Amino acid sequence: MLSLPRNQFRFGLKVLLGLALSLTMLISLASPAPSQPAIAGSPELRGVWLTTVDSDVLFSRDRLQPALQKLASLHFNTVYPAVWNWGYTLYPSQTAETAIGYAVDPRVPNLQDWDALANVVELGHQQGLSVMPWFEFGFMTTAESEIVNTHPKWITERSDGSQIWQDGRYQRRWLNPFKPEVQQFIQSMILEIVTHYDIDGIQFDDHFGLPAEFGYDEFTVRLYQQEHGGQSPPLNPDNPEWVRWRANKITRFMTQIFRAVKARKPGVVISLAPNNYPFSYHHYLQDWQAWEQQGLIEELILQVYSGNLDNFIADLSRPEVRIAKQHIPVSVGILTGLKDLFVPIHQVEEQVWAVRDRNFSGVSFFFYETLWNLTGTERDAQVDGKAERQAVFSRLFNASASIPNLMDNWVPPD
Repeated sequence: MLSLPRNQFRFGLKVLLGLALSLTMLISLASPAPSQPAIAGSPELRGVWLTTVDSDVLFSRDRLQPALQKLASLHFNTVYPAVWNWGYTLYPSQTAETAIGYAVDPRVPNLQDWDALANVVELGHQQGLSVMPWFEFGFMTTAESEIVNTHPKWITERSDGSQIWQDGRYQRRWLNPFKPEVQQFIQSMILEIVTHYDIDGIQFDDHFGLPAEFGYDEFTVRLYQQEHGGQSPPLNPDNPEWVRWRANKITRFMTQIFRAVKARKPGVVISLAPNNYPFSYHHYLQDWQAWEQQGLIEELILQVYSGNLDNFIADLSRPEVRIAKQHIPVSVGILTGLKDLFVPIHQVEEQVWAVRDRNFSGVSFFFYETLWNLTGTERDAQVDGKAERQAVFSRLFNASASIPNLMDNWVPPD
């Protein structure tokens, strides 16, 4: 749990960083210094995402407490528990109850008398873990969620009027990030968490944007026309000016969120876990490079979920990643598996070392169950089972490590 002196120290670092970032355009864009191997005990993010998708770890104290104890014993230091997915909150939310009639996800009986976030904060801090609530769905919701029925005008659409977005086997819809009512709804949820819970940070990911084919709803078209002399948006969703206009609107909302959080509780870290750039910009209108350069994010965890090591390393080597590493802690999100996708532990170990060899700030794993609980088929489990996978993490994290702070990676201008 954060103490007052640590909060003051962190706030002081942020003030210094803010002054430094004002000189961003003067900073040399040369490659960073050659990487050094990780040193045991040096700062390193060791995180894991806790979701309710294919997992019940957040649904009871009996499940949560031993999970956090095991993570701490293996020298993990950060957890990212989901607080917003499937169109519902996973904590008792007055904002959600007012907007859609449900304070928590009504489909999960365990949540009705259980504050998952309060328990993660309490039990996580007891184990020395940093707790950073994660807005897993961002502006995305399910096709049939209550928010769709209650506020149909909050949903955006394509140029042909369609709204359904296929996400694997699931159907989704997207809230309109340009609509003031939607922005107020999202911001209110964020601020009630920041206000009422002793969190260390708050995290957004690739869903804190919008697939580029959307934005042709009546409200957004009218807004575009007002700012373009009556001209309608291009029918080509990839039109550069149309992409830039929408991305800039989302950037302005991110600026609003950053300022609101800092006004409420300055010590809360703003974290982002995006896709690689420029994919995130062109496909999700999420210009995280601009966010980083404007000082709107204080921790970056780049999602790099490729199983091919060459492709994995290529994503780590992109110029915007190298630049970000000069300003803020940049870590790498590594896939440990999905319910229907087994990832061998030797691949995970190889990728952790690739990250360390390139002097990143750490790693975070997606997701908790596939660290060692979901181990593929019976044949997979015989050679790569729970004990074997935990042994690898024990070897990788053989000593405790502090969490990187804002000044660890900042390189002053020459």
